Amino acid sequence: MAKEFWRWKEYNWKSENINWNNGAIITGGVDVGSVSSQAVVLVGGELFAYSSMRTGSDSPMSAVNSMNWALEGTGMTLENIKYVVGTGYGRVNVPFANKTITEIACHARGANLMYGNSVRTILDMGGQDCKAIRCDEKGKVTNFLMNDKCAAGTGRGMEVFADLLSVPIEDVGELSFYVEEEPPPVSSTCVVFAKTEATGLLREGWHKNKVIAAYCSAMAHRVVSLLERIGVEDDFVITGGIAKNVGVVRRIAKEIGIKTLETEYDSQIAGALGAALFARSLAEKGK
Repeated sequence: MAKEFWRWKEYNWKSENINWNNGAIITGGVDVGSVSSQAVVLVGGELFAYSSMRTGSDSPMSAVNSMNWALEGTGMTLENIKYVVGTGYGRVNVPFANKTITEIACHARGANLMYGNSVRTILDMGGQDCKAIRCDEKGKVTNFLMNDKCAAGTGRGMEVFADLLSVPIEDVGELSFYVEEEPPPVSSTCVVFAKTEATGLLREGWHKNKVIAAYCSAMAHRVVSLLERIGVEDDFVITGGIAKNVGVVRRIAKEIGIKTLETEYDSQIAGALGAALFARSLAEKGK
């Protein structure tokens, strides 16, 4: 079987320190994205369990599978969860959701918990697009901008490059720094043409790492142009799958001159976490 260099790892996690039978309100959030799906479960507002897995062709089943995997080994079932909010591109297809809320609102709310209430600018780098979000101290969205529907500067674009270069996608960021000097970014903003350009550079004798650096640089520059349109205000954070790519993250920080905050949370669960937090607020209000 051929190695799938583009595939991100799938995983789940549960807290060993929380007893969910203690009577606290249990809420859930499911973020069905274009590339991956995440499910989060909160017990009394604290992170109890989550999962992250590939979104399949069936969005409702992806939602079910992600929540089932988050609950695996916990002894908890879906019936124990008082309120669930769905978010992401497939939010209307979460069959067990009590309500749906946009991923923009959920990422802002999730980032507010993950990084603290000092966060004012959030860059959500997802599988299909990028969103620059401004929020207040409560994690409420005050403004946002999205890039166009193009894979360049997104998780899908990085998958294409990892596959082209036969490099595991989780290694791409680090390898982009193994160059003698920073190459100019690939010129195209379209992932299809960027792929063609990269193939040409390889034929010219460029090392894989140099091509990766050129593409990471292009991704970062494209995203920075989006951030400049909305204005970056401290504190600045990045959520989504590409937040795990240091090759892109460090180049963005260098170009805008602002260091991103770090967190102990998984950057990829921000949307689902925000959805679960909204679910808790709604459950407490009895809606």
